[in-house]
Amino acid sequence: MDIKPIRTEADYQKALERLEVIFDAKIGTPESDEADVLGLLIDEYEKKHYPIEAPDPIEAIKIRMEEMHLKQVDLIKEIGGKSRVSEILNRKRKLTVDMIRNLAARLNLSAGLLIRDYQITK
Repeated sequence: MDIKPIRTEADYQKALERLEVIFDAKIGTPESDEADVLGLLIDEYEKKHYPIEAPDPIEAIKIRMEEMHLKQVDLIKEIGGKSRVSEILNRKRKLTVDMIRNLAARLNLSAGLLIRDYQITK
């Protein structure tokens, strides 16, 4: 096992190629241990060089609705009326604290994600 820090894009590509070769190694083998360590190094490099930002609150709600196969009408109880749901999802109105609490519970989303600022359209 010859593992080195990933410092460059070339190191990163080499690590990905090696991980692809040893990915399915039997647990408990040296190759499996190498895959575990290499995976951690690759993850750290990707977090630093290819960060993925969390979606804004409205996008997060829409993504979760899709995952849960929900329609706008399914959020009436949490948001308060069919037209209010439409206004929120079309960025015409901001979420209130009560809506955030209700949506966090119903959609199993972090309230911290839902309180992030976002632009409304006029």
